[in-house]
Amino acid sequence: MTGSQSSLRGANRALVVETVKRYGGLTQVELTAATSLSPATVSSIVKELLAAGVVDTRSTIRSGRRAQLVTIARSTGLAAGVDVGPRHLRVALGDVTREIVAEQSLPLPADHRADTTLDRAALLVVDLLERVGASLDDLVGLGVGLPAPVEPGTGLVTVRGVLRGWDETPVVHVLAKRLAKPVLVDNEANLGALAESRFGAARGYQDVVYVSVGAGTGAGIVLSGHLHRGFGGTAGEIGHVQVDPQGRICRCGSRGCLDTVVGYPALVEPLAVSHGALTVRDVVQRAVDGDPGCRQVVADAGVVIAGVVATMAMVVNPQCIVVGGELAGTGEVLLQPMREAIARRVPLNQVVSLDVVAGDLGVRASVLGALAMALEATDQAVATGTSGESAEAGGGIDAATGGAG
Repeated sequence: MTGSQSSLRGANRALVVETVKRYGGLTQVELTAATSLSPATVSSIVKELLAAGVVDTRSTIRSGRRAQLVTIARSTGLAAGVDVGPRHLRVALGDVTREIVAEQSLPLPADHRADTTLDRAALLVVDLLERVGASLDDLVGLGVGLPAPVEPGTGLVTVRGVLRGWDETPVVHVLAKRLAKPVLVDNEANLGALAESRFGAARGYQDVVYVSVGAGTGAGIVLSGHLHRGFGGTAGEIGHVQVDPQGRICRCGSRGCLDTVVGYPALVEPLAVSHGALTVRDVVQRAVDGDPGCRQVVADAGVVIAGVVATMAMVVNPQCIVVGGELAGTGEVLLQPMREAIARRVPLNQVVSLDVVAGDLGVRASVLGALAMALEATDQAVATGTSGESAEAGGGIDAATGGAG
């Protein structure tokens, strides 16, 4: 009985911590509502976490009444990671020990405008800072991921048409002007590769290909522990490898790119007659639940993607291929066909095998990579011994992979 009570107490503590992370900061009354725990249990757990240095509390006003705001305890200095996707915006705040202190995601309309989206990102960063009792003075830097190849110094998209409406936007300049803080920008697949290499499924590997499968397909390459971006930042742009010479015209202007064959429209269109209007989230969930048609569409996409990835593997010779992004949420429905197709195309190494595994960080890989990039570029990261792309991550982001936001 004692063991059961201890396990329940531990689970309740974890629930309180994850709930505070999710919302950035809550009063004890709000924590009670959000966790469905009793007020006495919440009060007792908050006291324990405060004594352990896990949370901080401070006075605030809610509905005209004084209350205690509970936030995650943090070291001096915060960095922000921003992931701008085709249909989403994610922002995470972390301190210099890599502890995630707040995180949130928002939907975006299709073909969202650069100026509006960057305004939203800046406002959300400020909002999250306020939630944890911090200000812009506490922000040491900002990392941003875009679903397109970029020039790191300016944040300009280097291939026209890939991210419609963003071609002339110097993201670094725009956000630095809004927030008056250092800004770094990279491709979202590169940042996913960075995150999975630091504290995800590829930790311990020196040569890795990370494949992000979602609205588009991209890859991030890690060689000898360092990101390989290529001369113009377009290394890993596998979404624009031609796989169907008679296929549709891609956003980049070429015909039959991988993105036109396995991107969101191509995934849902074959199911329209049999299943009606579906979103990709619907396809993923139904595939997991065993729907034969959705599983077939996902498996077919995996085989096509694997053909391109196998060619990359022949050139790069990685130790590991990590598969992430929204479609990776189907697990083995996607992975097994990819694994089999890659094995047919890549000669077996007599010394070591090529591992094909699911990412540990899911759809949050890019935002966590953006945060890691910002932290590794700061003097504060140097002071904690985590500077540089070969640094090992601390436990904070590991602990946050349970899904805040």
